[in-house]
Amino acid sequence: MTLRNKGIAAAMLSMLMLSGMVPAQAAKFTMVISHLAPEDLSNNEMHPAMKHFESILESATEGGIDVQVFGNGQLGSEVETAKQAQGGRIVQASLISSGAMSSFFPEYQIVTTPFLFPNYRIARAYFDGGWHAKFMRGTLKSGLRYLGTLDDGGGFVAFTNNKRLIKTAADIKGLKIRVEENPAHVATMKALGASATPLPWGEVVTALSTGLADGQFNAPGVSLAFKLWEVNDFTTWSGHVYNSVSWMVSEKWFQRLPKEYQQAVIESAREAVQVSHGIAVLAAIKGWEASCKNFKKCHILTAAEKKKMAAIARPAWKKWVTGDFGIDAKLVDELWATVARIEKDTVSLDLQNYAR
Repeated sequence: MTLRNKGIAAAMLSMLMLSGMVPAQAAKFTMVISHLAPEDLSNNEMHPAMKHFESILESATEGGIDVQVFGNGQLGSEVETAKQAQGGRIVQASLISSGAMSSFFPEYQIVTTPFLFPNYRIARAYFDGGWHAKFMRGTLKSGLRYLGTLDDGGGFVAFTNNKRLIKTAADIKGLKIRVEENPAHVATMKALGASATPLPWGEVVTALSTGLADGQFNAPGVSLAFKLWEVNDFTTWSGHVYNSVSWMVSEKWFQRLPKEYQQAVIESAREAVQVSHGIAVLAAIKGWEASCKNFKKCHILTAAEKKKMAAIARPAWKKWVTGDFGIDAKLVDELWATVARIEKDTVSLDLQNYAR
């Protein structure tokens, strides 16, 4: 462990002790979970899902695992807490966004494919399905085990900007769009003709108000939480990116658990993930309703226009992810084929069950 990591670990331990949440001797194991969302049960999906997980896991193990949830980035950034989780001594689990996830599992960038999912049902069927679970076993080499995917802020993103209402691909050209410090998002914006401006979130509102950036994209709940209509005039729910959060747990810690505790962790996590889905969509719907009341104009991108944009963005994105980022093209093709199959099977089953 480096001197810096030792300092982070010491700071985390001090915080746990000062909070009075160092577990009693009755608990055989401690599971500290870190996430960046507010410790609020009403404005995000992460904290309520983790608190539900805490209650059902502690019940299932009769207090054998003491779960402690820390939000608001109290224990450090996603990367810092995930590195701590690799060791499993101070932090045992971390919720990690797609950009940060690539630091531990570069292949995760394939999930940033633009216009990957047509709707929530297909996104959920994919993330909760077997292909993604098998794919995420690749994280074990980094010392992290995958427990599930949460929909970051509601999943599907919406553009906001000061110049014009986005209804077609042509409307995006020439806009200065703030993106996460994620090269996948930069590649997608460039393909659509925008100028990508990577900025940390803390600088976004200032960038929008000063003209450093014309706009940005995030789930609609972000527009509500930060009242982005005060610095932007237009919003379009485009869904061109599906923001996700991967829930990772220390493999070293997990393997120290008895088998019945391992099973309890997995089963409790799967329920918590399902709970998070509904909360995330509610946040997105509330955000979109508020957006249409407060922005000057709002628009939902049509399915036909999404297909046109996808035809522009996806080939350029694939060229970037396989060339510059070095991901095997076969893996990208397999992902796209899997999502297409899930969509086809879902539509077929809907017709079979409800249209006859």
